[in-house]
Amino acid sequence: MLGQRAPVRLSGAMTFLAHPAHHHGGDLGTLPAVIGPVLLAAGYLTLVALRRHETRGWSPWRTASFLTGAALLAAALTGPVASFAGADFRGHMLQHLLIGMLAPLGLVLGAPVRLLLGSLPPSQGRRVGRILRSGAVHVIANPWTALMLSVGGLAVLYCTPLYRITATGPVAHHLVHLHFLLAGYLFAWVIAGPDPAPLRPSVPMRLLVMGVAVAVHATLSQLMYAGLLVDVPVPPDQLRGAAEIMYYGGDIAELLLAFALVSAWHPLRHGSASKKESPPGRRLAVK
Repeated sequence: MLGQRAPVRLSGAMTFLAHPAHHHGGDLGTLPAVIGPVLLAAGYLTLVALRRHETRGWSPWRTASFLTGAALLAAALTGPVASFAGADFRGHMLQHLLIGMLAPLGLVLGAPVRLLLGSLPPSQGRRVGRILRSGAVHVIANPWTALMLSVGGLAVLYCTPLYRITATGPVAHHLVHLHFLLAGYLFAWVIAGPDPAPLRPSVPMRLLVMGVAVAVHATLSQLMYAGLLVDVPVPPDQLRGAAEIMYYGGDIAELLLAFALVSAWHPLRHGSASKKESPPGRRLAVK
């Protein structure tokens, strides 16, 4: 599916507005920007430490995955990436790729909810389970909802005046970052997350949703490369470079997500599904 795409080499056809370097991505101080990822990592490691005396313990691969996700998030918000994002639209796209796709995948594969549920007292664990089974979570955890929030958010950002607003408004800029992080996490969770999810659809259905995401991603990157239908006032070379980062970087993230999905897929033989699968409303059992 991914290998069938045509190379992106569309000719530019739009005259872009000259746009001075926007510094919203690089104006974050290192300490405030790194607090969130550090707190995430510290909370996760604390829960892992609480389970160190258990016979099975906690998977070091999941720990490594979560810490990698936290590190990618910190790298996106600080240092050279943040400085690059503040001066060049290609850096902005690299920052969004890290925040919205790669860091969420690492965090999700760390199975933090499963770790939390296994560390809580039974009464509190049941409370969290009831929240996960609530109607609101059912709606949010629907793959099509996650698709609309993640990939749809990209279209809204780059095809409407929203990007211009974020380029001059630090609050809007940081809210967009938060949206991409949460939407990216939600999408990775419902597609391939090891954490329990309510009414998670079949793997073929999730692959279909992924296919739509890939198609929308590719279309948007080609439109950006050509300068068509996007409202991003940056020099053409930056726009084309950012489109290539979106296209090829998105490929890498989507391949990793697809690999995570199919590697955990154990197709049931005909006739055994009814014996092994739980009723839809009871798929939140935690190992």
